[in-house]
Amino acid sequence: MKLWGGRFKKEQKSSVDRFTSSLELDKRLALYDIKGSLAHSAMLAAKKIISSGDRVKIAAALKKIEKEILSGRFVYDDRYEDIHMSIERRLTELAGEAGKRLHTARSRNDQVLVDVKLFLKDESAAVIGLLSGLQSALIKKARENDGVIVPGYTHMQRAQAVLLPHYFMAYFFMLKRDIERFADAAKRADSLPLGACALAGTGIDIDRAMTAKLLGFASVSENSIDTVSDRDFMAEFLSAAAIAMVHLSRLSEDLIIWNTSEFNFIELDDAYTTGSSIMPQKKNPDILELVRGRSSKSIACLTGILTLLKGLPLSYNRDLQDDKYFLFESLDNLKRCADIMTELLANLKINRKAIADSLKKGNLSATDVAEYLVKKGLPFREAHEITGRIVLYAVENNIDISDLKLAVLKRFSGKFGPDAPAYIKLEQTPYNKVSAGGTSKKEIARQLREAEVFIVKTEKYLEARKK
Repeated sequence: MKLWGGRFKKEQKSSVDRFTSSLELDKRLALYDIKGSLAHSAMLAAKKIISSGDRVKIAAALKKIEKEILSGRFVYDDRYEDIHMSIERRLTELAGEAGKRLHTARSRNDQVLVDVKLFLKDESAAVIGLLSGLQSALIKKARENDGVIVPGYTHMQRAQAVLLPHYFMAYFFMLKRDIERFADAAKRADSLPLGACALAGTGIDIDRAMTAKLLGFASVSENSIDTVSDRDFMAEFLSAAAIAMVHLSRLSEDLIIWNTSEFNFIELDDAYTTGSSIMPQKKNPDILELVRGRSSKSIACLTGILTLLKGLPLSYNRDLQDDKYFLFESLDNLKRCADIMTELLANLKINRKAIADSLKKGNLSATDVAEYLVKKGLPFREAHEITGRIVLYAVENNIDISDLKLAVLKRFSGKFGPDAPAYIKLEQTPYNKVSAGGTSKKEIARQLREAEVFIVKTEKYLEARKK
């Protein structure tokens, strides 16, 4: 008979057992379930709800179960539909009557939330660590390519010249926001749900604050109905994961484009590419393509959890059993992608000659020409119109605008002075940018300093999470 089967006349059908079971999914929460139960039993004993002798028996049995799980000897009985019942079944075998007392003042509704929140707090830190590792790889690439100029694009058309470190740092700051989102989302997982029970709390005099302290929760949840219904913390995590995967997808797309023969800006290490079954010359960026493609999985998981929640009445409903599918799927996907992207990036080769050879296409200095005229007193719209005519001249004469001589520039405006040719030289244009956050060497140096500070801050955050 089921542990909850007292009011039933019939045994549950095996087909129903199979349909309602979440055991396969729940297994990865087993150690967190034990951790929660140890704290719960300690609190029950402290409040004299169970005897100290029962608490000792329960703790010893739970520790034995923990060893069985870690060694692979624990038997997951399919007749018990989730990890909580499976562990409780074994606990009762080992601890007898004492084991039957453990479920006092709790429900599986609040118990599963303890497990998931403890799990998510750990995994949030793990994800932050992986993203920080990818940030470090970006910083390294930025420092290795100091002074390298690349064409920047808007609308996939050549726009302005930028320093390559500026490009890498763009992704650093995307990941910075991702890390901040995961850290913030972890705060919503940092309140103890135990004691909410099924939905109404309990008539037994428990000490939720003690349990929270034992388990390392920052606070106790405030409303028992909301507590057992709440999956906001999970949706926030999945949102952060989806956004982070979008960032990895965008980085992948840029690298895929740069890896083409048409661009040839980078070369992927052989160890991170694949070949073709029919075309011997092919060296395919499959890892990048898979990361790009697998962003859809994280987006789907976010959509899944929100769709699961959108029509549920208060409080707990069995629909919520499937929430962990979206959580685990998105989490594992992000961790794998962040890890392999860090490896790939660290082994990436920058083709500096190919980049340099490509810079004379697209009149990348045009905006600098317009800004030069603005600095000489012309209204921007007038400067823009003059520069457009200069670009047309350069195109028609098959010359890059940055190579125009002063005499030619003066045909279009008397505002051009002797300093103009040097100012609009392509190699100079990134250094013309004086605005905060721009592509000048000074600003990139500032970004790198801020990045190093953030890396250290993240390391301290992760160290604090371990305590």
